[in-house]
Amino acid sequence: MCGIAGFAGHGDEADLRRMTLALAHRGPDAEGLWCDPERPVWLGHRRLCVVDLETGAQPMWTADGALGVVFNGEIYNHRELRAELAARGHVFRSDHSDTEVLLHGYREWGEDLVARLNGMWAFALYDRPRRRLFLSRDRFGQKPLYWSRGAGSFAFASELSALRHHPSVSTELCEAGLRKYFAYGYIPAPHSICRGVHKLPAGCSLLVEVPDGEPRVSRHWEFRLEPAEPASREARPSRPGRKSCGSASSAPSSAA
Repeated sequence: MCGIAGFAGHGDEADLRRMTLALAHRGPDAEGLWCDPERPVWLGHRRLCVVDLETGAQPMWTADGALGVVFNGEIYNHRELRAELAARGHVFRSDHSDTEVLLHGYREWGEDLVARLNGMWAFALYDRPRRRLFLSRDRFGQKPLYWSRGAGSFAFASELSALRHHPSVSTELCEAGLRKYFAYGYIPAPHSICRGVHKLPAGCSLLVEVPDGEPRVSRHWEFRLEPAEPASREARPSRPGRKSCGSASSAPSSAA
């Protein structure tokens, strides 16, 4: 497990350091910070080294510095995606980093990248030429991700304990979140215990223009118990020994 944090807008490096330090238990092996005060965008990462031990430091950037990402999770089909991207002309600097696959996948497919991912993830990708942040969370929400839109700032983090270290994030109690907790025993997304702080729901992505755009949340996957198209009565298999309710069942049996 790793931890990610960052913000766009008001804040400084000291704020970012406090946010990432609060995630040290999620990533005890390494810390990575990236700051661009002129934009202004700030990205932080705490790493637990599992895959790509030598070249997997984050934030990770494309060779031209146009795209950067902080990522928590694992992409199970990264080898297949890497092969597909390489066939399309993408040149990788590592030989097995799933983080680098996210960067090249976004360059090739944009926001549609997440539909191709098989894994568990929470990541924030910074598109420098377009001046936008793209955040995404896996289909079942195995990896946590919180965000907040404050006065002149957009901030995000893996945990509420880290997000609260940004000066724009409110620490006031959210009554709606508290009611949800007493009703369900937990606080469902997009609510949280703090006013103005949101959990990015499972199977959702978020796009925000930096530094002062309005966040737009979209769903990239939805869990359904029912089939997409209900089967017709004729297509449903009959159970052994069960008579149909139709008119044919009312006819006398020849064996009677």
